[in-house]
Amino acid sequence: MWLLLVAALEAAGFVAVWRFFVQSEHGQLLDFVAITGNSIGRVRVASLVHTTLNGISAVSLGAATIVIGFIALARRRVALAAGAMLLIAGSNVTTQVLKTLIYRPELGVDLERAAAGNSLPSGHTTVAASVAAALVLVVPAKARGAAALLGALFASLAGVATLSAGWHRPSDAVAALLVVGAWAAAAGLFIIVAQRRHGDVTYGEASTYTTVFLALVSLGLLLGAAICMRLTDEVLTRAVDDLSRRRLFAAYAGGALGIAGTAGLVIAAVLATVHRVVPSLVPPPDRDEDDEEPTTQVVSRRPAR
Repeated sequence: MWLLLVAALEAAGFVAVWRFFVQSEHGQLLDFVAITGNSIGRVRVASLVHTTLNGISAVSLGAATIVIGFIALARRRVALAAGAMLLIAGSNVTTQVLKTLIYRPELGVDLERAAAGNSLPSGHTTVAASVAAALVLVVPAKARGAAALLGALFASLAGVATLSAGWHRPSDAVAALLVVGAWAAAAGLFIIVAQRRHGDVTYGEASTYTTVFLALVSLGLLLGAAICMRLTDEVLTRAVDDLSRRRLFAAYAGGALGIAGTAGLVIAAVLATVHRVVPSLVPPPDRDEDDEEPTTQVVSRRPAR
């Protein structure tokens, strides 16, 4: 039920992001100001941005998928390997299909990018986030907390990098993260159903402290994003060229904080349920005493004297 609720919430969040930031002029304006502010300090982070984006490709996705599948199979978890593959493949295929199907109306907001059409969700962010979420699923229990923190950082970095490079608006990255979150919940359901044939299972301990820490940090980032969005909302009636560097940076920072906060919450949701999705032990089914075969005793007889 928890996984179904998470999937429904993230799907609803995707629809809300799409309707506001793509279909409305208000949302398009907020995105436009944020992506315009990426010019501030771009030189300082250019090397990190290009390194991150150049490392995310179809080849790297394939290699990461193979590694993740190998980890699951090395632990003798066939259902887990299949679920991780489902998560990665489903997320990336869904993103590409949605990017083609979604229509972005031209409302006179961002004329320079009008010819490019729709860019929601972000493909690069989907690749990074899907690999991060799948890694949290397949690693051993002791490594899940560290994998979640590193995965959230990597997904955040990839999403913010697309914004810094001017490839995607903030809403594109946020939508991609929500797609991955919904598929992570779906993959969890698949793994649970696939493992039921094994009978009773023993579950490990939850990564409670790491989950709470990651969730609180993410909520703090989203609060900062909301404050920056509110500040940007106050100047939407003014032309972008007339905005001060401080206002532009606030809009850009708000977009970056929103991306990072969403990434953290998506990975935290995976970490909160993984100990119930992936059991620590799948013992063989116990045999009933009545079903046991009788033991044959061998009695040796001595020859009579």
